[in-house]
Amino acid sequence: MRVTSKGQVTIPRDLRDLAGIQPNTDVVFSFENGRVVITPKLGASDEAERVRMARILAALDALGGTGDPHVDADALARITRERGDDDAH
Repeated sequence: MRVTSKGQVTIPRDLRDLAGIQPNTDVVFSFENGRVVITPKLGASDEAERVRMARILAALDALGGTGDPHVDADALARITRERGDDDAH
């Protein structure tokens, strides 16, 4: 695929169909991990949600193994309740 002097390219039909890009669809261009990404404008919020979820999962992965394995669920619930009681006073 070649870019014209005006910076134009033709998106192949199969890719347009997969991405849900119909004639006269507004699209959003973004640059992610060294790649240009084209998303239908209505799907842009979906992409933002995927990015947000990836950040959440990365944060959870970073927390993996940081808890105290000797604290059981009952003890954790008790600690949580006690902290809530302290905040209420």
